[in-house]
Amino acid sequence: MSIDVPRRRQQADAIAMNLAASNRVKETRVGILFVIGSLQVGGAERHLVSVAIALHRLGRSVAVYSASGDGPLRPELERGGVTVLFPPLKRRLGPIPAYMRSLYLLVTVAHLLRVMLSLSPEIVHFFLPEAYVIGAPLAVLARRPLRIMSRRSLNVYQTRRPLLKYLEPPLHRWMTAILGNSRRVVHQLEGEGIERERLGLIYNGIDLSRVVPERDRPAVRASLGLAQNTLAMTIVANLIPYKGHSDLFRALASRQQGLPQDWRLLVVGRDDGIGASLKDEARAMGIAGNISFLGSRNDVLDILAASDIGILCSHEEGFSNAVLEGMAAALPMIVTDVGGNAEAVIDGECGLVVPPRDPQRLGSAIVTLARDSAMRLGLGEAARQRVNSSFTFEKCIENYDTFYSELRAGFLPKDIAAIHPQI
Repeated sequence: MSIDVPRRRQQADAIAMNLAASNRVKETRVGILFVIGSLQVGGAERHLVSVAIALHRLGRSVAVYSASGDGPLRPELERGGVTVLFPPLKRRLGPIPAYMRSLYLLVTVAHLLRVMLSLSPEIVHFFLPEAYVIGAPLAVLARRPLRIMSRRSLNVYQTRRPLLKYLEPPLHRWMTAILGNSRRVVHQLEGEGIERERLGLIYNGIDLSRVVPERDRPAVRASLGLAQNTLAMTIVANLIPYKGHSDLFRALASRQQGLPQDWRLLVVGRDDGIGASLKDEARAMGIAGNISFLGSRNDVLDILAASDIGILCSHEEGFSNAVLEGMAAALPMIVTDVGGNAEAVIDGECGLVVPPRDPQRLGSAIVTLARDSAMRLGLGEAARQRVNSSFTFEKCIENYDTFYSELRAGFLPKDIAAIHPQI
């Protein structure tokens, strides 16, 4: 096969121009450089955006580096005063040849190293595996004194991407501290050989002042085509196999006799490739008329306020913001016992916890709440109170701020009570 040399040279010239002229790095220092895989809409990404903006408002000098390029969350960060950086080579959508993937990687590595050397951050904090694997060796090479990794989920992702199982553990020893967002995540990290003294736990938090619907319940229900007496259940999760939508459909189909005649499931989330098959499943089970696929929404809080039951039936989690948002909206939550779900939802006190991949138990929990409006209201109010007492955004940010200050003072996580409970 012949190689188009002039075309390759044109591509190389364009890349060189981008490296020289695009996304220039200011010759200034920042205190904290966050490195994350992308700025697409997702739980870890939204968490980082909120944390970075809050820390900036507290007076910390913060920048965010997105390894895979620009993303829809960038404007929010910049409106919040946070510097956003990303590689100067725009990635193509869809499948790309191997040589282009290698080129993207080389450009990202070179650019991120330059950023670290130019900004000289005292703290480099990695979120998500891609950013960790790419950035951690560079932080060591750039002699950044404080290096942190946050694990935001259980490590089952390593079974889907087995190379990470071998790449991540050797990097752990170079980290000053490693954070989990639930006890189960922290226990897994300890099982990977990380000393307990370097492990910390910071839960996600919800800003209750912002968890306020813009429209009243009747208006939202009318806009969704729901009668006022319709039993509305909501799952907020991108359409990804491990989020368990198929389990939920089987649970509902198998227990239709126990549900009121007028019920609706609202499916909120981006279609990551399984939307069509889920719709086919719903039709085959005879429940398609009861399911509304709403896609990505900007009015999630309105939808939660218009719902009667919240559900998250995933097979894996770290610590879900979707669960906290449902609880903050005073919804009784039905969650699977994965990750930190059962650390947020106390079974029988502020929601119901069921085993993962168990449509029968999930269906029973749904019917239990569907038949008892008083129980729904009681669990929902207890859920809101639990968020208010244990999972506020203010407490989350206070823990981050304390953590960074104590690290700079020379302490390890084991010395920082706010992030090192009995784990």
